[in-house]
Amino acid sequence: MSVEASKVLSCIQCGECTGICPESGRTPFNVRRLIRKKLLHFSVEDGLPWYCTSCGACTIKCPRRVKPSEAIIELRSAFVEDGRVPATVQKALENTMMQRNPWGRSRSKRAAWAEKSDMQIPHVAETKEKRLLFSCCILAYDPRCMVIPVNVARIFRKAGLEFGILGGEEACCGNEIRRMGETGLFEDLVEENKTGFDEYGVREIITLSPHCMNTLKKEYDLNVKVRHYTEVVAELIGEGRLTFGGSYEKKVIYHDPCFLGRQNGILDEPRSILHAVQGLQLMEFRQSRKDSLCCEGGGGRMFVEVECTTQRNSETRVIEASERQADVIATACPFCVMTLEDPATDKGQVVREVSEILAEVL
Repeated sequence: MSVEASKVLSCIQCGECTGICPESGRTPFNVRRLIRKKLLHFSVEDGLPWYCTSCGACTIKCPRRVKPSEAIIELRSAFVEDGRVPATVQKALENTMMQRNPWGRSRSKRAAWAEKSDMQIPHVAETKEKRLLFSCCILAYDPRCMVIPVNVARIFRKAGLEFGILGGEEACCGNEIRRMGETGLFEDLVEENKTGFDEYGVREIITLSPHCMNTLKKEYDLNVKVRHYTEVVAELIGEGRLTFGGSYEKKVIYHDPCFLGRQNGILDEPRSILHAVQGLQLMEFRQSRKDSLCCEGGGGRMFVEVECTTQRNSETRVIEASERQADVIATACPFCVMTLEDPATDKGQVVREVSEILAEVL
């Protein structure tokens, strides 16, 4: 019996997990019932485990420390072994096995964002500080999000912060791969990335995605400092090394990403960055900080469509932002940008990643 399976035995079926789950009540997904089925060794319907977004709310709320979100990952692993996975998930896993990214894009193009910028960004091996800027698969390949690493690189250059990249040698961090249940592939990615970090003497890793930060920090067993870029930018502002000359005369409502806020407690840093921008009026959603409403982009949900009887959480967010008359929805996660932007575009709302706002006032 695995560690997570043994913890399931301590479940008292209190329902706290279901009460806080962003999918319960609006989809067929019910965390308490799923844990009960696992406890009693009942069969689980094929599509059910894929509703989970790995937001972590159930694990934080559980009074018995059952870690329901981890139990769901374990259940997915069994499904993967049996071949009981959605075709789109299977494709994402196969792409990652071949090209080291879920979209199956050429690995040699992973640093295309750097090539499109007006900067010469060195390989981390050529830097003195051995500070690695670790991109994310979605940032490396998606045209909408590719601007984020460019913005962050320019911000760091303006502050005089030395950094380097791995280019095509960088592989997917595996955060979503593990949460889709492919633990063997995840372990391969960990070994590959750690080998690269060791080979080039990496001493610090700055991630652009909260998902990458979460897995590198908590699941890689590294002896290097791992931080999200908003932590670094907030520090640079606090030290007076980074100032903004422009003004941003807009009402901005900030959306906390689950993997940044709820799971890693990085709540004040993005807000302090936005507060530092002249003219910007910062607003809060009703559900914010560690109680933020999950956008539904994590846990492999970028690669699988599920049935929903009500509006998506992302649409709920956009509607609230519009009702509050916010000019911009800001967030610090590419997954959130992607899930929020579709309903936002339909309703004439604007979504910006924090670095995009900073790029306008540099």
